[in-house]
Amino acid sequence: MTVTDAAHDQLASVVRQHAGQLAVALMRVTGDFATAEDLVQDAVLAALRHWPQEGIPDRPDAWLFTVARRRALDEFVRADNYRAKLAQLQRLGYGDQAAEPAESAEPAEDERLRLIFTCCHPALPRQAQIALTLRVVCGLTTGQIARAFLVRETTIAQRITRAKRKITDAGIPYRVPDDDELAARLTEVLTVIYLLFNEGYLATTGPPASRDLAEDAEWLASLLHQLMPAEPEVAGLLALIRLHRARAAARFGTDGELVLLRDQDRSRWDREAIADAVRLLTRAARRQRPGPYQLQAAIVACHAEAEHFEDTDWEQIVLLYDMLLHLAPSPVTRLHRAIAVRYATGAQAAMAELDDLAGILGEYHLYHATRAELLRELGQPDHARAADRRALDLTANPAEQAVLQQRLAWI
Repeated sequence: MTVTDAAHDQLASVVRQHAGQLAVALMRVTGDFATAEDLVQDAVLAALRHWPQEGIPDRPDAWLFTVARRRALDEFVRADNYRAKLAQLQRLGYGDQAAEPAESAEPAEDERLRLIFTCCHPALPRQAQIALTLRVVCGLTTGQIARAFLVRETTIAQRITRAKRKITDAGIPYRVPDDDELAARLTEVLTVIYLLFNEGYLATTGPPASRDLAEDAEWLASLLHQLMPAEPEVAGLLALIRLHRARAAARFGTDGELVLLRDQDRSRWDREAIADAVRLLTRAARRQRPGPYQLQAAIVACHAEAEHFEDTDWEQIVLLYDMLLHLAPSPVTRLHRAIAVRYATGAQAAMAELDDLAGILGEYHLYHATRAELLRELGQPDHARAADRRALDLTANPAEQAVLQQRLAWI
């Protein structure tokens, strides 16, 4: 079929689906992470050049594998040890793009899991983990990653190069961690996916939302859940992302302005996606191993299941925040709890909570924006205006800036 503008999302989805599998297959053959990753990128770039004009092939995995395999053969011919590698590749078959990649393009699921854990190794800087995951597992090019995060392409290229060098120099193993390492390493993987989603859901700078990054994060969480179905925190993160994305259509107005939760048209929320996410969360809860992502998802579920803003169970949300603070205390979580207290108990009680956070969150724009709303409710418009101005100074997000400017214009 011919790829048109309407099929662009499908093309990106096909690349993302097969890039990680291709990386695993090539890593088995080459025995080298960096070489395999370079071959994947060559194949992805070739697909992005050819598919828009020629159409997505019936077997995109075979097409990508054939391109990468041919490049690998060219490289091995020039290498000292090419004979052994050549024999391995020849045993896999060398034909046209319709050839069945069999063993190579369809690796065992645990191998993709090894790939994710390798990209998210704690020895790598967090930004490098995210870039490497997008590049190797999702198949994004360096330019695509740079545009998503609004940084220079050379910056992303350097992060990826340094990460690959670190993997080689430090001898980082391509494997799933042992049982005694798994909890800490899984936390690292989940954090990378969570940060990726946050950047896509409401970017820190630039356009108000990058749905591509949010979709990539959901795909990664879904893949991880398929590979580790017994891990409740994996299910919790997937449910959390799906609950947020279920109301994506109502989060922005026709002109791209941010629509606050209480003002959103809830008829535009994806109720089927919400129900699916709640079922996923319920199954995870039955394992009786609560964690931060499950609790965050439960809080969002309280919002998502309310037919109207006034129907929100704020008392339940406050209790969930108490549990979350017990497991993962943080000032930002305390701030969100204070917002729930406002609706459960009143603005005065919420302001007392915020006063305790003044020295910790003084440079956080949402602290001042929340304080402004409370001050306005408590009849202190001048102080509210000053707090909104401070919040405006501290945020670089255009959608949030627009909301704050609108509030200042109303006073």
